[in-house]
Amino acid sequence: MDIIKPRTLSGFMELLPDKQIRFEKMVEILRSTYASYGFAPLDTPAIEDAQILLAKGGGETEKQIYRFQKGDSDLALRFDLTVPLAKYVALHCNDLAFPFRRFQISKVYRGERAQRGRFREFYQADIDIIGDGKLDVLNEAEIPAIIYKVFKGFGLNRFQIRVNNRKILTGFYEMLNLHEKSGDIMRTVDKLDKIGSDKVKTILLEDCGLTEEQAGEILRFIAIRGTNAEVISALEGYTGRSETFDQGLAELKAVTANLSAFGVPEENFAVDLTIARGLDYYTGTVYETTLLDHPEIGSVCSGGRYDNLAGYYIEKQLPGVGISIGLTRLFYVLDEQGLLNPELPSAPADALVLPMTQDAAPAIALAEAVRSQGLKVQLYCEQKKFKQKMAYADKLGVPFAILLGEDEIAEGKCSVKDMRSGQQLKLTAEEAAEHIKNALHCSNIPVILER
Repeated sequence: MDIIKPRTLSGFMELLPDKQIRFEKMVEILRSTYASYGFAPLDTPAIEDAQILLAKGGGETEKQIYRFQKGDSDLALRFDLTVPLAKYVALHCNDLAFPFRRFQISKVYRGERAQRGRFREFYQADIDIIGDGKLDVLNEAEIPAIIYKVFKGFGLNRFQIRVNNRKILTGFYEMLNLHEKSGDIMRTVDKLDKIGSDKVKTILLEDCGLTEEQAGEILRFIAIRGTNAEVISALEGYTGRSETFDQGLAELKAVTANLSAFGVPEENFAVDLTIARGLDYYTGTVYETTLLDHPEIGSVCSGGRYDNLAGYYIEKQLPGVGISIGLTRLFYVLDEQGLLNPELPSAPADALVLPMTQDAAPAIALAEAVRSQGLKVQLYCEQKKFKQKMAYADKLGVPFAILLGEDEIAEGKCSVKDMRSGQQLKLTAEEAAEHIKNALHCSNIPVILER
């Protein structure tokens, strides 16, 4: 038989067990934080009818989507979690209570060019709030406030949630008589951090067909900087010329004021007029989150308000607002930057029970007794020498090894060895469980270590 060389497809990530455990810890923080705000868990199929996913039209989505035929069916892998959510809500709207709040942490697929930190299969962690006909702007402030709590739960402090409103941008382009080109302009401006102002200007002139004066006006507008109050004050100088602009500014004021009320410090959020978000379905508030000490990473969390997405599937107005963390990419760059906390326990078990006798029954009973106290316990079943057993415990990284030999069985005890300090104690099963739990009192260790 020919041996097939094992390989993983480019753009797909596999983790070794210690890193997978750290990844799962981040997922755990996300789940608990989202649930604490009253969001219900949801899962949707990875494969959908291509017509459903492409309802909003072509563009970048059609270029990057994985699409295939199965019999007479035209199928596609989900590109994000927002479009399947819109389908879900449209399909089940008579059974849901509105506003409908859901979170979903699932894999999505994009057939873009795989590169460092960019994946074709990756996890997104989304929260969305869907309204029935209307959705109060207060929701647009709560969403980034939840992300603030998530990032603090990860152990991050130096991050910034950048906020804008697409109505402000659309209204501004209306003032310049560029309404028909506003979509192309916003997608171009959204690339500012990646390609710089000179290249943005070139695209505005050559691809979007703007005049030198129009391009200059746009670049001056998006360059408005200062504190949140100063930026909003500058924007007020443009009011009265576009109803769309004025509505967007009112919404932006409400979001920034309520972010403070939700307890988000101003150093963690900022009004940034360069934020537009490339996806076509955003209609109001938009967000991007960056790590201040690692701007080269780009946005690690983004989203916004959408009023019309579900309109492709149902006549009923179902506005929504949501935000998404590209979890795989965030984990990759944090690992690459050495920001994953090495102190976070990454072993699959709290304790490894090592039988030292031929009869494994006492060790099985011991493992069950310690496990019943809420600890993760692995039983070593292989007939190996003591040195090999301890080498396995070392490689696994378990904090405790529990040895059970004839002497311990006779005394009704077990030997509990701290693999970090080397300290060894003889304890009953109940005492062993309590000792290990006390020593492992480290649940507040952050998964990410800022430097």
